[in-house]
Amino acid sequence: MIRKTLWAESLFHRWSLGETMRKRYALAGASSRALFMYAKPLSTELKDYAELVGVYDINPIRAKILSEECGGIKVYDSFEKMMQDTRPDATIITTVDRFHHEYIIRTLEAGCDAITEKPMTIDAEKCKAILEAERRTGKKVIVTFNYRFAPYASRIKELIKEGIVGEILSIDFEWILDTVHGASYFRRWHRYMRNSGGLLVHKATHHFDIINWWLDDDPELVFAFGARRFYGPTRKERWVRCLTCPYKKTCEFYWDITKDQFARRFYLEAEKADGYIRDGCVFADDIDIYDTMSVNVRYSKGAFLTYSLIAHSPYEGWRASINGTKGRLEAEEFHSGQRVDEPIQQIRYYNRKGEVITYNIEKPRGPHGGGDERLRRMLFVGDVEDNLGYMAGSWAGAMSILIGVASNISIAEKRPVGIKDLLQ
Repeated sequence: MIRKTLWAESLFHRWSLGETMRKRYALAGASSRALFMYAKPLSTELKDYAELVGVYDINPIRAKILSEECGGIKVYDSFEKMMQDTRPDATIITTVDRFHHEYIIRTLEAGCDAITEKPMTIDAEKCKAILEAERRTGKKVIVTFNYRFAPYASRIKELIKEGIVGEILSIDFEWILDTVHGASYFRRWHRYMRNSGGLLVHKATHHFDIINWWLDDDPELVFAFGARRFYGPTRKERWVRCLTCPYKKTCEFYWDITKDQFARRFYLEAEKADGYIRDGCVFADDIDIYDTMSVNVRYSKGAFLTYSLIAHSPYEGWRASINGTKGRLEAEEFHSGQRVDEPIQQIRYYNRKGEVITYNIEKPRGPHGGGDERLRRMLFVGDVEDNLGYMAGSWAGAMSILIGVASNISIAEKRPVGIKDLLQ
């Protein structure tokens, strides 16, 4: 059995103890997330605290664009060469999900800490390999769960920690993707299980982590249902990609990649290097991930989670209800639709006296509920207090993905799956 990785000596804690010299970071994967979440901020507002010393990607065109956008970072065509030349303090991994484990392990074995985008990896074997490499090398893994840093999610964590609902008995959590954001996963590399583990791993790792964090507990047993009912070969008029589609005039999901300046330059004009098509048809025959999912989880302390995820809603957001011995918390957030511009987010607490107490949180600006910027400040600067255990290590990364991994197994084999069984 793999034991829980202690995080008291985390990368963040070690690097925020009064050190003033800039830390050196290498970047594995020239993705859009790499560019906007890390490369641009590190080369602008965070340049006094961090230095981006190299970028590697199998697609040299995208790597070159990222470099040009960020002041001329050196581009490498070999990960080993980059690590040898730059000798970074840490490598930031932003590749396709199925390669995360490879670059995390190679980073650890090179004597560096690893900072990886979620999900940490996509299956149990890769997960165990990461945990073993971390133990073997003595280096550390940080998983960047930015939703923990959103003030709204943080306030829920604070209220639970204060004991307002008492012992948590159950959580109902619903995540809704609209047909702009949701459809995008069925255009990209995410649409194949072999690349992403499906939305129950790639997307839901965020959601499972936030629930694990609120509960301060590990999942124990999982049972799930999942189907592809909206996207995939559900209509006769389908093609390979939007760019050449003969049905573009009648398809409501047609996306003109040539009209998106960034996508045209970063993806369309880079196709010749690796053949990656960014505007794949959302109704293609070979899509094998689910668009409609339902999951039940039992936690080690006895709480139940009822979770659902759909990728085809008219609006986007999430709802959570947290039921405890002292009452019930209700929260919701909207990312698109009629209520998206509401300036105040509310948390409602219903106690056993029949009272309703409302907590108002001013909606912050910025991606992921304001979480991205706060995560970067804590990670690269160290001026955000980690009083709620925001910074996540490899064990949190494992527990979040393994709910999704167990769900995929449960769906395929129609049986409950134990988390411990996946780690044996």
